[in-house]
Amino acid sequence: MDQMFAPWRIEWVERDTPEEGPECVFCAFEGEDDDRENRVVARNEHAFVLLNNYPYNPGHVMVIPTRHTGDYTALPEDQLLDHSRLKQRTFEAFEAAFSPDGVNAGYNLGRGAGGSINDHLHAHVVPRWEGDTNFMPVIGETKVIVQALEETYDRLYDAFAGLDGADTSGEGAVRFG
Repeated sequence: MDQMFAPWRIEWVERDTPEEGPECVFCAFEGEDDDRENRVVARNEHAFVLLNNYPYNPGHVMVIPTRHTGDYTALPEDQLLDHSRLKQRTFEAFEAAFSPDGVNAGYNLGRGAGGSINDHLHAHVVPRWEGDTNFMPVIGETKVIVQALEETYDRLYDAFAGLDGADTSGEGAVRFG
């Protein structure tokens, strides 16, 4: 078994978790107060951007509609539009924060698609750089993440905050109207 030293993960392991609450991990973020602790970077009325705790690359986020559904076609038009607009904002924030060479964006819809959470729709958005794959994942079967989650959060928060229409007047995530 390969081991990788990741001391920053202890905060996640030791976090306080509610004894009762929504069964869906994504629905649980709707009632939470501390967006930073939960790594929610941005929100609008019908969606939010969540930093992935197990990123493929620094900046890997999920754009998640607040409506609990695993069926993309079940999203009403206003919720679909808010979700799509927040994905656009995420692309803009990536450019400002990381200047990637490209972006992977997509969904794992249904159990057969290989996603680990099938009952709540979420779009993975991952910044990519030419040459960001090397021998470690190919030969060593180990992915090295080169940036701490807290630093990634700060960079993305600042990038979202710098976008047109961003509201940082309240507590927590950057909000868009």
